Amino acid sequence: MLFAAMIFCLPVFADEGMWLPLLLQQNQEDMQRSGLRLTAEDIYSINQSSLKDAIVQFGGGCTGEVVSPQGLLLTNHHCGFDYIQSHSSVEHDYLTLGFWAQSMQEELPCPGLEVRFLKEMRDVTEAVLEGLSDDMPEAARQDSVKARSGRLREEFAGANIDVRVLPFYYGNQYYMFVYEVFKDVRLVGAPPSNIGKFGGDTDNWMWPRHTGDFSVFRIYADSNNMPAPYSPGNKPYEPKKYLKIDLRGYEEGDFTFVFGYPGRTQEYLSSFGVEQVLKVEDPMRVAARTARLEVIKAAMEKDPATRIQYAAKAASIANGWKKWMGEIKGIERINVPGSKRDYEKVFQDWAGSVSGAPYSGVLPALKSAYQEMEPYLTEAVIFQEHTIAPEIVPFAYSFQRLCQASKEQDKLEETLARCRAAAEKFYKDYNPEVDRALFETMMALVPAQDRMSDAEIKKMAASFYEKSLFASPQKMMTFLDKYKAADYKTIEKDPVYAYADRVYGEYSKSVYPMLMQCRKTIDSLQRLYMKGQLALKESGAFAPLLAGGQKKLVLSNVGSSRFYPDANFTLRVTYGKVQGFTPADAVRYRHYTTLDGIMQKENPDIYDYVVEAKLKELYAKKDYGRYANALGEMPVAFIGTNHTTGGNSGSPVLNGDGNLIGINFDRNWEGTMSDIRYDPEMCRNIMLDIRYCLFIIDKFAGASRLVEEMDIIE
Repeated sequence: MLFAAMIFCLPVFADEGMWLPLLLQQNQEDMQRSGLRLTAEDIYSINQSSLKDAIVQFGGGCTGEVVSPQGLLLTNHHCGFDYIQSHSSVEHDYLTLGFWAQSMQEELPCPGLEVRFLKEMRDVTEAVLEGLSDDMPEAARQDSVKARSGRLREEFAGANIDVRVLPFYYGNQYYMFVYEVFKDVRLVGAPPSNIGKFGGDTDNWMWPRHTGDFSVFRIYADSNNMPAPYSPGNKPYEPKKYLKIDLRGYEEGDFTFVFGYPGRTQEYLSSFGVEQVLKVEDPMRVAARTARLEVIKAAMEKDPATRIQYAAKAASIANGWKKWMGEIKGIERINVPGSKRDYEKVFQDWAGSVSGAPYSGVLPALKSAYQEMEPYLTEAVIFQEHTIAPEIVPFAYSFQRLCQASKEQDKLEETLARCRAAAEKFYKDYNPEVDRALFETMMALVPAQDRMSDAEIKKMAASFYEKSLFASPQKMMTFLDKYKAADYKTIEKDPVYAYADRVYGEYSKSVYPMLMQCRKTIDSLQRLYMKGQLALKESGAFAPLLAGGQKKLVLSNVGSSRFYPDANFTLRVTYGKVQGFTPADAVRYRHYTTLDGIMQKENPDIYDYVVEAKLKELYAKKDYGRYANALGEMPVAFIGTNHTTGGNSGSPVLNGDGNLIGINFDRNWEGTMSDIRYDPEMCRNIMLDIRYCLFIIDKFAGASRLVEEMDIIE
């Protein structure tokens, strides 16, 4: 097929690109020229153990890597944060103090945490798309794709096997991914938050960075080394492959590659899509989350228990908030909409010259579709960032299932047990005073046409937080303990439940269906537009333009010679080099940071900049052991040109020999627009130096038993 051939014939380059390891043979020469001393088969193979067998999808949105023959796993501190937090309390504050199991028996189970190893990926485009035309009704096409994908999943399904069939290039290709799923994963170690989250939200997305962003887990298996539910009798997993750790470091310009699960990019959006992100969606979300964070952080600063309760929530809210601000700035700085429009003019002229003109109407149709979607997108953002921002609202709505089970007398005890468990988890990290402040703040910031008066907001808040069953953990748990089927009437009369039922109902009837219809239209058009872009590339029509030096067009992904599928949380290789950058006139950032910078940032009055006494002691003595660099410094983090995004958090950073030198954890703020447009001058991924990770484990925490498991190169 045309699109499979396109991947094989295009030249490839370092820095930009998220490459499928199945097709890495096409990148091998370029990677080896850049410094790789392995083959594509060493990185991805289904016939022998390869680096892919040491990489996992960690939880629902991160990456991890196996670093010992006993299933020891490294990922980011922020990836493990929810599980560290779930084990924390005022009496055992693992967030503040850190946690280090002194033996395998002390390693803590993490219910709900799963890791997935990729067994195989396979091109199934022909099986999914054979006989389907671009002009057939979209609903019929999607029904066929769904049915064929389902049959493929059934064919490869098995115990502890997860099979996924996913679209690439907006549905012009399909690949199948077969995963082996492990469900007994235990917390082994985590540094104090003043190391693992040093700099907090202030330093998030920023360089220079001094964050020891790592945590340690272990995978367990049954006596046959197979996946199994948690059991005290399970044994540490023996992996097919684990990564060796290289303490020899790196120099600026050295080759690196990141092997992990990038979440989502939109490199091939039209100018209309980029404009909507820039002018509508991102600004609305930033404004709403600014207000939410002000409320939550004020409460966290006043009370240690509230700080623990809301730490993970605040981090989650802030992560997107700051990323979107950087994205806006980056898109504007390099004028992404303008360069997209320049490219689209060339595309449109070419499309009109193609026999039958199959692509000539796609851009005008996309423009209309985005215009039609904008009011529904606006309402959706208001609903997501304002209406259901108070936690009590979505929590109350979740009791709809209990009301339904009570009315139908179907699976009532099972549903009641689930609601009771959900309530226990919810109230552990819930403060009604904080939530009330959130409600009043977010309702006051709703755009004018939908806003209640201040008096109405105050009256509703009083009803919710003074009278509702859902605002009181004691009342709710007592109610659930004594619950009978007829008690669903009490739930339905509750002011919070009634409000939640109304706003969710209005959204699901009047906004969501229209938004999804618009998105389906855009997706269908984007698939055709993507097919046209691939055809334009194959036609060679861009060659004269590139020869003429039209730099604006070179900045477009399709105007350059890079053609890689957008990220969709599937295993990818991205490669580049260790390199600093210049963020502004007369400013040059070095490619690495050291422990000196932590001491320079220290501020005992600010939680995120407190430096642990033991760390200061080690610094004063320069007691870095074998983890110091050649200059005697203790390196902390470094940056490179690898093209990463969310989901790459926790990904291994490997040198030319395939040995672990770092753990990816962030991007620089100036480069967060790389989800839409990669800029080689500004886009940098931020990585934890593996030497600092091991220094903290060994010298700071005294958990040398973990280092002794690892295969270390010096």
